[in-house]
Amino acid sequence: MANNLYIGAVNGIVIGVDGVSKAGFYGRFWHRYSKEPVRFGSMKSMLSQMEKVFDGLQLPRRGDRPRVFVKRDEMQTEYKEKHMTDEELLEKHGQQQTFIVRVQHRQNSTWQGQITWAEKNIKLNFRSVWEMVHMMENAIYEEIPEEEVPKVPEWK
Repeated sequence: MANNLYIGAVNGIVIGVDGVSKAGFYGRFWHRYSKEPVRFGSMKSMLSQMEKVFDGLQLPRRGDRPRVFVKRDEMQTEYKEKHMTDEELLEKHGQQQTFIVRVQHRQNSTWQGQITWAEKNIKLNFRSVWEMVHMMENAIYEEIPEEEVPKVPEWK
């Protein structure tokens, strides 16, 4: 990966897409609070696992939960000890594509933030989790033969 890539957030996640099946893309993602990757077999699984990481970190805070006024060090977080540096995270990559995701807000029951397509060093902002997924799918399917792209059911 290029030298000017960065994580830039304590909740930054590196997503490695390893392949595509009839169910969509699959792979692994890494975050700084574990040496082991989190494996996912589908986009739904990936999003669910990422949400668990954000909930465990309590960062970014969910916009749909009541606010609690406590000191940061009094909050119970699942992830306290960092196991990887930004440099180590940036060494991780998927067999097909790699994305760096920085979720800045979780408001209106969705995510807002930035995603970087590492292989092309293209950074875009997203306003919802579905917009982020659409960006990822465009990148993933651009790089594979058309006959391998999962077919979306059509209204007929």
